[in-house]
Amino acid sequence: MSQSSEIVVRPTGALDDRDNSTLPLSGAARAALDAGTADSTRRAYTSDWSEFTTWCATNGRRPLPATPETVVEYVAALTTTPRRRTGHPYSPSSIERAIAAIRTAHTAADVLPPSTKGARIILRGYRDQLARAKDPAAKARKAQPALPSALRAMLDTLDRDTLIGRRDAALLLLGYASAARVSELVALDLADVPETERGIEASVYRRKIKAFTDTAIPYGANLATCPVRAVRALREALAEEGRMDGPLFVRIDRHGRIAPPMFRHGAPIGDPTGRLTAQAAAQVVERAAESAGLEGQWSGHSLRRGFATAARKAGHDLVRIGRHGGWADGSKALLGYLEDSDRWEDTPVSGL
Repeated sequence: MSQSSEIVVRPTGALDDRDNSTLPLSGAARAALDAGTADSTRRAYTSDWSEFTTWCATNGRRPLPATPETVVEYVAALTTTPRRRTGHPYSPSSIERAIAAIRTAHTAADVLPPSTKGARIILRGYRDQLARAKDPAAKARKAQPALPSALRAMLDTLDRDTLIGRRDAALLLLGYASAARVSELVALDLADVPETERGIEASVYRRKIKAFTDTAIPYGANLATCPVRAVRALREALAEEGRMDGPLFVRIDRHGRIAPPMFRHGAPIGDPTGRLTAQAAAQVVERAAESAGLEGQWSGHSLRRGFATAARKAGHDLVRIGRHGGWADGSKALLGYLEDSDRWEDTPVSGL
């Protein structure tokens, strides 16, 4: 009998020796791991890994398993090679993410990730070089916080008698009051934001912590900046168009048509329900800031950051701020926002 045709009988409950280390993950297990990773992170890592494998193929290097020397050479190349999109080398934060993507790809392939000690030494030197040259890339790019004064200026640019104006006002005010990411905002359905006697009880799925938060949003004292009334106005306008359910924030063209068909190369694209994309929601914020003549870098994250900053200035508790906006307890991102806010409010220079 050949070895391949032998049948090995193990006692009930015995484990295959390979079970300890060499069996690869199943497709279902990999899909489950992917589901536990934020979509934006997964897309970024996929792009970074693709660029790394292309570089390896061009330079005669093996991407998997990669040696520490290969990672060092790659990081060194990133600090000097202009990117096609920007014409500048990678920023330190982008290189940091590229290193993480390489390690993640190895872990996903059940391969020991390479040491990145040498690569990080190069990265530290690169940061120092940029800082000494006063290159803007040395500093992390941060979205401007949409503080109340900026938010009012943005709202003033909207024609709230139109369907688009009502949608954009509701997006700005609900995004601010719920401290939601734009990806979380566009995922909301009409049923997720019921109005009660005290305001809106928004059921927001917080993607980073993988959990729903029941976010209380009370009526505002000022009619123009009340998120509850802004959402109500949008809901009523959608109802007039026959939309009683489905997504809260939808595509609207300049003629006021909801969910107009879109095509690329003759094929239909876009969510068939008309749900707005996160990118389109971010553009609402960017357009309003530009129309209001606001300086600085504005993005969809400006609403979330503005809420945290304003709530801190108003004296609200750190834990309550974090839980309202779906930040994990002890979130470094939230602490960073609050440190920026406290530079002037709680500077140790005061009183000296």
